[in-house]
Amino acid sequence: MESMNFIRVAAACPVTRVADIPVNIENIKKCITEALNQQAKLVVFPELCVTAYTCSDLFLQKQLLDESERGIEALLTYSKGKDILIAVGAPLHTQTSVYNCAYLLFDGKILGIVPKSYIPNYEEFYEQRWFTSGKDIRNQTINLPFQTDIPFGVDLRFESGAVQFGFEICEDLWSVVPPSSFLSLQGAQIIGNLSASNEVVSKSDYRQSLVSAQSAKCMASYVYAGAGTGESTTDVVFGGELLIAENGNMLQKNKRFQRNNEVVSALIDLDRLNLQRIKNISFREAATTLPWTSRTVSFSFKNNNFGMFDRLIDKHPFVPENAKQREQRCSEIFNIQATALAKRMQHTGLKKAVIGISGGLDSTLALLVITKTFALLGYSRKDIITITLPGFGTTDRTYQNAVSLCKKLETDFREVNIVAACLQHFKDIGHDPDVHDVTYENVQARERTQILMDIANKEGGLVIGTGDLSEMALGWSTYNGDHMSMYAVNCSVPKTLVRYLVNYVAEEETGAEIRSILLDVLDTPVTPELLPKDVKGKIAQKTEDIVGPYELHDFFLYYFVRAAYPPVKIFYLATKAFADCYDEETIRKWLQIFIRRFFAMQFKRSAIPDGPKVGTVSLSPRGDWRMPSDASRSIWMKEI
Repeated sequence: MESMNFIRVAAACPVTRVADIPVNIENIKKCITEALNQQAKLVVFPELCVTAYTCSDLFLQKQLLDESERGIEALLTYSKGKDILIAVGAPLHTQTSVYNCAYLLFDGKILGIVPKSYIPNYEEFYEQRWFTSGKDIRNQTINLPFQTDIPFGVDLRFESGAVQFGFEICEDLWSVVPPSSFLSLQGAQIIGNLSASNEVVSKSDYRQSLVSAQSAKCMASYVYAGAGTGESTTDVVFGGELLIAENGNMLQKNKRFQRNNEVVSALIDLDRLNLQRIKNISFREAATTLPWTSRTVSFSFKNNNFGMFDRLIDKHPFVPENAKQREQRCSEIFNIQATALAKRMQHTGLKKAVIGISGGLDSTLALLVITKTFALLGYSRKDIITITLPGFGTTDRTYQNAVSLCKKLETDFREVNIVAACLQHFKDIGHDPDVHDVTYENVQARERTQILMDIANKEGGLVIGTGDLSEMALGWSTYNGDHMSMYAVNCSVPKTLVRYLVNYVAEEETGAEIRSILLDVLDTPVTPELLPKDVKGKIAQKTEDIVGPYELHDFFLYYFVRAAYPPVKIFYLATKAFADCYDEETIRKWLQIFIRRFFAMQFKRSAIPDGPKVGTVSLSPRGDWRMPSDASRSIWMKEI
C-alpha cells in the first residue's frame, strides 16, 4: 500500500522490576513485538527502562552497569531482521561518568546513543548524585564490548529516507530550550522522549500540555513514554503515561496506572509537518541561529507499510466535533466579525449599514453580525437598512423568512422587486428572457448589487457583503454582483460553519420568535434563487446540485490551502473520511470540479472587498492567499 507519507510510531511501557534486568529485557522484547504487530516504525520506551529508573545508588554499582550492557546486547540480537527503530533507556558507563541515555537500536546495531542533557536535582529528584549531564557532548563516539565507534552525543539525528528522528530524555522537555528544538530546526520531524516523570496531582495535565506545546512549537510529532507502576514506591509513584502528539494535536494517550505491558501507536502525517515548516517563516529564520550542527545517522527501513489506516480524519475540519468547543468557536467567530465591522463603521464615520436579505443562510448571518455590531456601538437598529429584492426565482418560504426576520429585528426594512428592471435590461441588451443562461442569472445578481450600492450612497451607509469562504473558493458569485460590497463580514467563514453560527445565535443570543425564524432558515436548501420556481412554487435551483456538496468542498479547501496537500492525497483522505457517505467516483468528480473552479476563479478573489480573517484559512489577496489569476491547473488535475 502506498504510504502517502504517513508513518506509524509507538510509545511503550513495559512491566518493570527494579534492578531485575533479565525480566525487564523480556518485557521490552514483548513490547517490541507488539509494536511490530501494530506495524510501527518507531517504538519509544521509558527512561532507564532496562534497569528501572528508581535504582538510586545501585547506579554506582558495577554489577548493575555491566548487566545493563548485557541487556542492551540481548536487545540488539533480538532486533536483528526487525524493521523498527527502537529507543530504549539505559545507563552508559564510561571511565569517569555514568550517563542517563537513549540507545537507538535497529536491525542488530546501535545507531547511536543520546545522553540526557538536563539532570534534575530539585524537589523529589536528585539525579546528579549518579548521572553526568551530556548537554555538551557532540561529535563523539564511544565503544562497547560488542560494538565500536558508536555515535554518542546530543547532536544526533537519525534518518531513513524522508523521515528524521530526534531524541531527548525526560527533564530535557521541561527545560527552557529543549534539545528537541535544535533537532527539529535541523530536520527531525519526529521527537522521542524517554521519560520517568512521577505522578502527583494535576501533573499529568501539565505534562500533556508540555508535549502538545513542544510538538506545536517544533511543528513535529512528539512521542512520549513514561516509566510505569513497577518502579519503586519508596518516595514516588509512576503512572506509565504514553502520549503521541502532532503539531499541537494529541493523537493518542493511554490510561495511566496500567499493570501490564502496554503499547500505543498513531499514524503521523509527515506531509503536514513538512509543509507547515515550509510555510512558517519564523521556523526557517530560527534555523539560522543554531548553536551547533547536528550529525545525521542514516539507516533504511525495509518498507513503508503502516498497517490499518486508523487516523481520525474529520469530515468537517472547520467545525469542532465537540459541542462545547463548537459553541465556544462560534461565539469567538461571531465576536470577531462584529468587532471587525464595528471598527470599519467607526473609521468611516458611517452609522448606517445596508444589506440585501434573501432569507438564506449567508445574508442571515451577515444581518445577525450587523445587529450585534450596532449593539456594541450603541447605534439604533432603525439605521440597519435591510432590503429584500425578489426576482424570478424567489420563493414564498425565503421571502417570508426575510421579511419576518427584518421586522422582528426592528430594522429599516424595504422591498425592491427587481423583475421589471431585469426585463428592461434584457430588452436593452437584446437577451431573450426565456433563455435561462448565465446572463439571465447574472443580470439579477448585478441588479441587486447596484440597488444596494445606490441606496447606500443615498442614505450614507455601508453595504455589507454576505458571501462566504466556500463561495469564494468555488467562484460561486457574480463578478461585480454579489461578489462586491463595501465590507464582507463572512469572507473567511466556510459554508459548513455558517450553519452552526446561525444556529449558535438562534440558541444563545436571541429570543423565541427570532429563533423560530432562524431555525427555518437553517432548514432551507442553499440556493441563489436565480432560476424560476417550479410549478409548485418551490425552489428549483439548489446550489449543491450544481457545484457539489459543500461538506466535500470545504474538506477539499482545508487540505488544499491549509495543508497544501496534492489532490491525490486529498482524494485519499476524503475516501477515508466520507467512506460512509460517498463512493470514490463521486468524490473524484467533485474534487475535479473543485480544482477546476478554484484555479479558474482566482481572478474574482484577486478583487474582493475587505473582510476579517476568523480562522486558519483565508483567501484574501491581502492576507493568506496569493495566487496568479492565470495559473495552470494541469498538474493538479492529472493526479485525480
